[in-house]
Amino acid sequence: MSTAYWCVLIAALLPYVWVAAAKARPGYNNRNPRAWVARSDNYLVQRANAAHLNAFENFAPFAAGVVMAQLAGVEAPLVNQLAIAFVVFRVLHGLFYVADKPPLRSLSWLGGFACAVALIVLAALRVG
Repeated sequence: MSTAYWCVLIAALLPYVWVAAAKARPGYNNRNPRAWVARSDNYLVQRANAAHLNAFENFAPFAAGVVMAQLAGVEAPLVNQLAIAFVVFRVLHGLFYVADKPPLRSLSWLGGFACAVALIVLAALRVG
């Protein structure tokens, strides 16, 4: 199960990758970073910040799914595969978000969401 736990750590850190990309632009103001992002007319800043927020939104169901699956006794190789797939989908989601590729971004979001849902459903089926 260690692989899935490492994936939880990676997913927890991923939002900070995207916010670092947003804030690495000229003129960044650390005194009021949220206002700076909100006022920015830099399309890359806006897109990287949106990827940052979306990564936070998708972390909780994934982390809960991994813990639930582990506690329910779902087979570790399956949990690991779903966790790895989630991380891959989420990295792709951020890259597609920043690159302004909406159809690919949506597909990668759906893939990651499906992995998180699968983990929760597998746990529920196992204990149900």
